This record gives sequence, structure tokens and C-alpha cells, in this order.
Amino acid sequence: LQKILILLQVTLSVVVGKTLMILFPNAMKRYILKMGEKSRMNQNPKFSYENWGPTFFSFKYLLFVLKVKWKRLEDEAYEGHPAPNTPVVTLAGEVRHLLDFMEDNRPLILNFGSCT
Repeated sequence: LQKILILLQVTLSVVVGKTLMILFPNAMKRYILKMGEKSRMNQNPKFSYENWGPTFFSFKYLLFVLKVKWKRLEDEAYEGHPAPNTPVVTLAGEVRHLLDFMEDNRPLILNFGSCT
């Protein structure tokens, strides 16, 4: 049921977005560029709006957003319920699942950090 609701929501937003792009191309370009500022997508001078802007509200965009949103359904964690078995990538580039690292009844400790 959740997947159907997400499908309807994303499809509706893509249809509305595509319609607005056809009716008001300049306003939608400004809107998409504003979204690009938030993600810093438009800060790369070699990656202009013409490279990525027209992909918004396309069929590929629809499929990508659906895939991401459906994947996130599996990643929700609730207190008192089992942890989600989220896919992770090892340092060797191998895709595994989080609970693959469990050993017997030992607790699994996750350490998040970054190196700069």
C-alpha cells in the first residue's frame, strides 16, 4: 500500500513538474537552479544546467525517485522493532547487508566518521 501511495505521489509530481516546464520554462529553470544551489549541483562550471536541468521530471527521473523512495521504506527503524538490514559497501567495494556483520549474540557497534 505504501509503494502504491508513493507511486501516485511521485507520478503526480512528475506530471505537474513536466507540465510546468512546458508552460513556464523560464520559471521552472529558475526553480530547478534554486534546487541545484541547495545540493551544490550548479557550482561546478563544467556541469551546466543544460547537462542536468532537462532531466528533471523525465521518465528516468520518475524511475530513479521511485527506486530511492521505495528503498527507504526498507530502511525505517522503529523503537522496539528489529533493525533494518540496510545495504552497505565495504572498503573493498563489496555490497553487503548490515546484519551480515553480526556474530552470535554479540552486539553490533556502528562507528560513523569521516576523514578529510
